[in-house]
Amino acid sequence: MKLLFLNIFLALAIISQAQVHTIGLEESKDSALNYSYAIKNSLLSIQSAEAGKKGAEASQLPSLSGNVLGMYGFKKFVDPIPLFLEKGINNFYYAGATAIEPVFVGGKIRTGIALSNLQIEVEKTKSKLSKDSVALITEQKYWQIVTLQEQQKTLKANELLLDAVLKQQKDLLASGLIARNDLLKVKVKKSQLILDQSKLSNGHKLALFDFSLYLGIDFDSLLIAKDTFGVVNRPESEFINPENALMQNNNYDLLKKSMDAQQLQTKYTKADYLPSVAVGVSAGQFGVIGNGQISKFVPVGIGSVSIPISALLWGNGKQKMIQQHIQENIVKNNFEDGIRQIKTGILKSWYDVQDAYEQINLANESYTSALENMKVNQDNYASGLAGITEVLDAQAAFQQSSSDRVSAFANYREKLAEYKYMVGMISKSQNAN
Repeated sequence: MKLLFLNIFLALAIISQAQVHTIGLEESKDSALNYSYAIKNSLLSIQSAEAGKKGAEASQLPSLSGNVLGMYGFKKFVDPIPLFLEKGINNFYYAGATAIEPVFVGGKIRTGIALSNLQIEVEKTKSKLSKDSVALITEQKYWQIVTLQEQQKTLKANELLLDAVLKQQKDLLASGLIARNDLLKVKVKKSQLILDQSKLSNGHKLALFDFSLYLGIDFDSLLIAKDTFGVVNRPESEFINPENALMQNNNYDLLKKSMDAQQLQTKYTKADYLPSVAVGVSAGQFGVIGNGQISKFVPVGIGSVSIPISALLWGNGKQKMIQQHIQENIVKNNFEDGIRQIKTGILKSWYDVQDAYEQINLANESYTSALENMKVNQDNYASGLAGITEVLDAQAAFQQSSSDRVSAFANYREKLAEYKYMVGMISKSQNAN
């Protein structure tokens, strides 16, 4: 029996070494972050916001406009006037330019610049959120690959066990020591195992295909994830106080910025109903082409003051300001409710990590018991104290406990990744845990 388990171990080692195309978790994250269109779009959004800021700053500069007017009559539209206008006039032109500079527009320009600065910060936070989301999804897909690899090893180990039992049954049948139905029971188990291996192999290939597409790498059916489910440390070192974790949460940052944005939006709206002052100059040249009798350059200084009295006191401006203040209260309420949900989510995610760790301990205990039970039943069968049914049941229980153990490790890795995402640590280097 010891020789059998040694053969299983050597076979699994050979399988692992045969696959030379490998990829690690950090390498997977780097590939996904470089390839992700969501991240590329978030960077473009930052550039767009920066262009918006330059546009807002340009509002401080004078506005310059020019206009040209020309008229030509097929008949003279001003007849000659003796002593004053000898030839009459059948054309007229005007060319001029006007420059206006706002002196005060209710703080609208300054508030607009503040809003554009805030929009840049919002887009940067969204970019961080996109990166964290890509890192989380990559890690989930990566551990799914590892899970399928470990499940394949489990089935391979069970295949070797069944092959050994099948050979033993054939020898016993040839010696006339067992009934044929005992051999058939083992063959049925072997057929079911082959079917399970086929399904798992196809699922593994599909997962690899999806993984490769997400990372932007060429699909390789021989690709192997480097990591395995070994010993994990207790998760306490990963814990971050929810109050501190809140400050690192990107969704919290967006909530806070939404409240700042609404306050600025209220100021921006109010600026429409405050006095505005502008100054400028205008200059123009007008005359008659080909006559020479009229041609004059006229410079003009411009100043304007606008005071919207009714709009803010009893018009629609007053109602719009009421709406803005109501919206501020709504955003504030959403902010407080969002904080509550984020804190609850962080704490729940941590409890999920703890539960997943305990699940590993239970799965290890179950695996150890199932392994011992299988050995006992095989020894009993060899001694004639147990039938083939007990051996097959013990092997099935061992296979299930092995699968449950793999699932427990995978669940722990996924829950830990989700917790790191919640506390803003998912994009950091992988912890030894």
